[in-house]
Amino acid sequence: MTPTADQPTILWFRRDLRLHDHPALDAAAEDGPVTALFVLDDVLLRADAGPRTAFLYRTLRALDEDLRSHGGRLTVMRGKPEIVLPALAKEIGASAVHVSEDFAPYGRARDERVEAALGKAGDGIPLVRTGSPYAVSPGHVLKKDDTPFKVFTPFYRAWSERGWHSPAQTRPGSIDWHPIDGTDLPHDPKTSVEIPDAGEAAAHRVWAAFRKDDLARYSKERNRPDLDSTSHMSVHLKLGTIHPRTMLADLGRAGEAYRRQLCWRDFYAAILFHFPHSAHDYYSPQLKGMEYDTGKQADERYDAWREGRTGFPIVDAGMRQLIATGWMHNRLRMIVASFLVKDLHLEWTLGARHFMDHLIDGDLANNQHGWQWTAGTGTDAAPYYRVFNPTLQGKKFDPHGDYVRRWVPELKALSAKEIHEPWKLDPPPGDYPAPIVDHDAERKEALARLKAV
Repeated sequence: MTPTADQPTILWFRRDLRLHDHPALDAAAEDGPVTALFVLDDVLLRADAGPRTAFLYRTLRALDEDLRSHGGRLTVMRGKPEIVLPALAKEIGASAVHVSEDFAPYGRARDERVEAALGKAGDGIPLVRTGSPYAVSPGHVLKKDDTPFKVFTPFYRAWSERGWHSPAQTRPGSIDWHPIDGTDLPHDPKTSVEIPDAGEAAAHRVWAAFRKDDLARYSKERNRPDLDSTSHMSVHLKLGTIHPRTMLADLGRAGEAYRRQLCWRDFYAAILFHFPHSAHDYYSPQLKGMEYDTGKQADERYDAWREGRTGFPIVDAGMRQLIATGWMHNRLRMIVASFLVKDLHLEWTLGARHFMDHLIDGDLANNQHGWQWTAGTGTDAAPYYRVFNPTLQGKKFDPHGDYVRRWVPELKALSAKEIHEPWKLDPPPGDYPAPIVDHDAERKEALARLKAV
């Protein structure tokens, strides 16, 4: 199809719910008046936690408000994208559908289906991929022999040397919008979790506050859950209300520790791209033979872990924070993951699924590979034999016990010396459970099981 000047184009929003620094939007605007579309895909919604869906819907409403301020409107449709897109494109006479490229296994397969369906619609409508949700798109950081990196540190060096584009100078006020009528924005599902402020403006507010107040001490405090020194940007990166390229430009030469965290996001996306089986299966298949516990006792221990009743204060604090807020400090994510796999001898997939059921920032690549890193089945260069001691982790990263007191109020009267080992008190706190396992014994058992495979 040869576009004419008055033919609209469709910008199919996915994980790029913003109007600035948006290469796909710029490309769509070059083709003609832009219709802004979001498709509610039941396949993805079924995999989303209630709080994550609520945050998505609020973000969509914020995007619609931003579009209306510039003369546009967000069209929201529900159904299979390979059916919705061709039908809408044909209805409005669209010359093209523009997207930010998706590199996850489901997204790539979905886009191939949409592309094929668009090709059969009318004179053949192209699906134009421009940009991505990453600073450097998966597949672009490779070894000298063009094979993918499997370890983070050399990936980080190559990623840093390669660099990334400057933010796109998208100007939504100068775009010719082509709004269409007939859709209603979705309402939030019921959730008891307090949902963060959503939308592009909120993302930039949170980012600016972090740079002003916490970035300078981030490298020293980022592992301290008792100090609110992390950026809380993961929920905004999840939906693309800010692009990591924008953040990297703001960092300049400062913020090395934070820049590494943004690189971890690109690294895990690249691992998933090159090894798509790792979305739900073992990245390192040699540990698929690991013995895990099953049966009634295993189920009871899993429930205790999920509900924050293990008797290990730092573990219970993290699990309770997750249920209450839909978020967990990254240090705690590693501690509770190690505890599930190495102390309770339960398979990492159980924990990964629980996280995705509750995390507002739940991201497939980050979540699955973060879990596999801790479980020892992933990209870690020193894998399974690392076993976190939850008591020592609590003492080191919550030295005054403030984090535990916030989330485990049964222990709020205890001193910093007592709070990470309440079982040593005589009598122990009556309404707080005793440890469900002996860490030293389970560490030895975990290493024995590793040796067996």
